[in-house]
Amino acid sequence: MGGAGSIIMLVIFFAIFYFLLIRPQQKRQKKTQEMQSSLEKGDKITTIGGLHGIVDVIEDGQVTIKCNGNTKLTFDRNAIREIVQKKVNPHEKDAVVEKETEEAKQES
Repeated sequence: MGGAGSIIMLVIFFAIFYFLLIRPQQKRQKKTQEMQSSLEKGDKITTIGGLHGIVDVIEDGQVTIKCNGNTKLTFDRNAIREIVQKKVNPHEKDAVVEKETEEAKQES
């Protein structure tokens, strides 16, 4: 009975370890990977070093960002921490404004 109890405790500890440490880390990595693969020219971003800029060129593993006017810096794609603001497509923006205007008219 002692051997079976030890094995059960070992399995329980592994399950707790998996759900408290490994699984959340995998979710964060997946979310970061999706964010980095969704980068587009014109997105406002922040790097892991705290540098803010706008995406100018996207190549295979590198991203060139514009900072402070015409200054261009090249970073690895993995150096992008977050997208602060996605580029707004002018056509989508017009459609959103028209939809909001129509909804406001219907409410009145």
